[in-house]
Amino acid sequence: MGKGRNKGGAFGPGGFCICTKCGEKLPHQQGVKCTSIKCPKCGHTMIREELLNQNKQ
Repeated sequence: MGKGRNKGGAFGPGGFCICTKCGEKLPHQQGVKCTSIKCPKCGHTMIREELLNQNKQ
């Protein structure tokens, strides 16, 4: 079987969306991609916190 999206990184319904520009953090909403959300403070595209942490390792 394939791993699906995000190389198997289905992070589940919880977690947070983070702005990499200003650090704003919003709760992740199930069914809504963080990359489809613009930061309410600066307008930058948000990313999933777990994805950000994965790239730091």
